Amino acid sequence: MKLKKQLGLALVSSVLGVALISGGTFAYFSDQEEASGSFAAGTLDVSMNEPTLIELENLKPGDKAMREFSLANEGSLKIENVFLETAYSVTDAQADNTEDYGKHIKVNFLWNWNQESEPVFETTLYDLQQMDPDVVKRDIWDPLWEQKGGLDAEEAHDFWVEFEFVDNGADQNMYQGDGLSLEWTFNATQGDGEEK
Repeated sequence: MKLKKQLGLALVSSVLGVALISGGTFAYFSDQEEASGSFAAGTLDVSMNEPTLIELENLKPGDKAMREFSLANEGSLKIENVFLETAYSVTDAQADNTEDYGKHIKVNFLWNWNQESEPVFETTLYDLQQMDPDVVKRDIWDPLWEQKGGLDAEEAHDFWVEFEFVDNGADQNMYQGDGLSLEWTFNATQGDGEEK
C-alpha cells in the first residue's frame, strides 16, 4: 500500500510539474499594443469648361476662328501631363475630294492670346491626328506649362486655339459643302511617385 501511495504521489508530482512547465509562461507580466493604418488613393479628374469646343458653318478659304477653352483639375492629385489625341472624320458632300480636308484646317495653339501673340505650336488637323501623343505633349503642353509645371488640384488653365481654313491660292472647290467632325481627347496623368 505504501508503494501505491508513493507511486500515486510521484504521478501527481510529475503531472503538476508538467502543468507548471507548460503553463509557466502565463505567470509572467505581459502587455500588448495594436497599431493600424489606412491607405486612400487620390484622384485625377480633368474636365473642360465647354464640351463643344467649336462649331463653324459657311466656312470659306481664309476664314479664321479663335476659341478659348479651360482645362480644370477637379481631382485631388496634381496633373503632371496631358496627352491630346485627335480624331476627325470628313463628309465629302460631292464625293470629289482628291485630298483630305483636314490638311487644309490649320490649328494654332496659343498661351496668352492678343493681337501680337505668336503661336506656341501650329499644325494641320491632318498632321495632328497622325502625331504620337508624346510628341503632342512635348510640342504643345510642355511649352504652355513651362512656367506652371502642370495643373494642381482645383486649378484651371485657359488656352486659346485658332482654327484656320487655309487659302492655298489654288482651286479648293472640291471642299464646297463638305463637313468635318473633330474630337479631341485629353488624357491626364499624374507625376512620379514621391516619398511620403
